[in-house]
Amino acid sequence: MAGLVVLAAGAAVACQPGGLGSATVAYTTDRTATAALERRHVDVSWLTCTGGRDDGGGKGGSPSPTETTVVSVDCRGETGDRRKIVVTGRVTKAVDGACVRGDLRAEVGGRQVFHVNGLGDCAAGPGPTYRPPTGQPRPTVTVTVTRTVWPVPGK
Repeated sequence: MAGLVVLAAGAAVACQPGGLGSATVAYTTDRTATAALERRHVDVSWLTCTGGRDDGGGKGGSPSPTETTVVSVDCRGETGDRRKIVVTGRVTKAVDGACVRGDLRAEVGGRQVFHVNGLGDCAAGPGPTYRPPTGQPRPTVTVTVTRTVWPVPGK
């Protein structure tokens, strides 16, 4: 089930052009928070994150080019021994799948595990994107159809 949530969040990342999208923040926080918790020897059974634009008290509308977009993130999950995991914060930067920057806190079983200004490696960036060289022929699609013919008795 958690894999489907991550897959859905990952698919939604591509739908939010430019800026800091709530789906990107949720997906990336899920990945980086899980890794950070596991580095601190927390057995994460599952973690699901949601994100929503934080407009600083209801300004409404889109931020101007000089304003910093902030996305509030809320993650809920459980450890292997059924302790509750809560990760919350305000994110000002996200690199798809690699890092989030902002103010993030994690609690496991009611005990604070971390309070950080960021998770992940922003210098690493997202994975490479394949772009075929220009001027080269593009691959074509080949379809193979196999038909099974059953003999008709008496013919």
